[in-house]
Amino acid sequence: MYPSRFDDTGRTRTTSDRLEVRRLTRANRLWGSNGVTFGPDGRLYVAQFLAGQISAVDPVSRDIEVVVPLDGPVEAPDDLAFGADGSMYIADLTPGRVWRRGPGGEYTLVSDQVSVPNGITCVGDRLFVNEMKMNGRLMELFPGGGDPAVLTDGLALGNAMQLGPDGCLYYPQMMRNEVWRIPPDGGVPELVAEEVDDPVAVRFDRGGALVVLSRGMAGLVTRIDLATGTRSVVATGIVGLDNAAFDHENRMFVSSFASGGIAEVDTDGRTRVVVPQGFDGPFGITVDLGGTVYAADHFSLASPDVPGSGTASGAAVGPGAAVGPGAIEDGHEPGVVTHELMYAVHNVTADDGLLHLTSQLGDVRTHDPVHRTTRVRATGLDQPTGIAVAPDGSLVVAETGAGRVLRIDDADTVSVLAEGLDHPLDVAFDGQWRCYVSDDRRGAVLRLEDGEAVVVADGLGAPQGLAVRGDELFTVEVEHRWLRAISLATGASRIDAEQLAVGLPPGITRTEPEPIPGVPGRPRQFAGLAVAPDGALLVSANGEGSVLRLTAPAG
Repeated sequence: MYPSRFDDTGRTRTTSDRLEVRRLTRANRLWGSNGVTFGPDGRLYVAQFLAGQISAVDPVSRDIEVVVPLDGPVEAPDDLAFGADGSMYIADLTPGRVWRRGPGGEYTLVSDQVSVPNGITCVGDRLFVNEMKMNGRLMELFPGGGDPAVLTDGLALGNAMQLGPDGCLYYPQMMRNEVWRIPPDGGVPELVAEEVDDPVAVRFDRGGALVVLSRGMAGLVTRIDLATGTRSVVATGIVGLDNAAFDHENRMFVSSFASGGIAEVDTDGRTRVVVPQGFDGPFGITVDLGGTVYAADHFSLASPDVPGSGTASGAAVGPGAAVGPGAIEDGHEPGVVTHELMYAVHNVTADDGLLHLTSQLGDVRTHDPVHRTTRVRATGLDQPTGIAVAPDGSLVVAETGAGRVLRIDDADTVSVLAEGLDHPLDVAFDGQWRCYVSDDRRGAVLRLEDGEAVVVADGLGAPQGLAVRGDELFTVEVEHRWLRAISLATGASRIDAEQLAVGLPPGITRTEPEPIPGVPGRPRQFAGLAVAPDGALLVSANGEGSVLRLTAPAG
């Protein structure tokens, strides 16, 4: 059995009486990986901001245990540290809280007076945290009670910090590409290093060397000699580095916010996989005419890394290129290729060599993957999700939060095609260029006719992803975890696949918090659906972090 974050027993498998179901990627064990630190038990504890979960990883056996579940009191853990008594302190970024989880597992709120808490560290019994925002603060918190003591302010996005061998707290300022230090009892902050590429974490190895991680595409790790200022830089190739921790043997283990996983990194940049990387979601999904699969994965635009595809990136998917669960269990573990780091991307559609994307930031963009240029098409929208290309080349977008379907023309003029909908999620066109919309709260698929919504199918279980192939429409019903096919001619329907790993894991229920303007948030649940040029159906199995390919049996 192959365990996943959706079902750690490995028993939940998509089944179908009509279709062959194969994974294009392995199931990702982690929902991204952010703050990491070694606990008193020698395991590596991993904060997963996107899930609201913390797991403990055994670096030797690679076993993973969920310690802070995603339906617990912690909403969005981004960093963590252990105190002298074994207590775990958690920076809960989105709600602005700092928690203490005692050695017995009990939770205590330490402070709710920190805005966007991120970097957190313990110095003996003392607790320090900084804020990941402009004009952020670095402060000491008091678990026993009392107001925070501000050491300094004016930070341009703080993040992972640590006490140095000289007794000062070292911290990055991400927007200024700088590393600073300050005594724990306060004083005048001192600039340590400037022109450091996108510094996201400041760490010290067991020998006292300063190590700075960069959050970009190259996965840069910079070592700085504090005595001379001499630097050495290596590229790990790990996209979106987030944090690092050193074990008692001085081995460095790193995390990635972009695609999760844990890797050991040598001083020369070589890496060893501990927990494989994969999709954080994925959410929206599309396939271009060449068969390349693209996924909107909240922090990135990425593709399955399918071996043997004959492309430079390994991302093109043709007949027979998919990898099934059996192959994964035999040790063949395809991962992902990250094309671009793109914050909050949620859905994507391919057309004529371009990719059109919606974002949880409220914008719509068009991206050229060849020239790596991006054009903003619309801003200020209320939770845009579904996106499709109309026959005239305009973009049609489901503005989920406003209950509308919009049209964006080539001049980027936005107009309303339909309004008064409940919660429109995805959009798709049939061969006659009629527009269909999924509405998960209404439990229906609708067709737009002269601005009015006509019911095509209702009584569905939270339909999300939508796609049309020939005279059939397909939708992912997240409540039931199945794929439904609907005849556009007769309205008759059938279930083509069951037990899809979509949505939250079985038994988990929670209410997603409303987004806070200007504060990073968790992605809204969305299971995308697409049709490949060869007719295969592709499903974003966002519950386990994989992409599923569903095809008719050979012969």
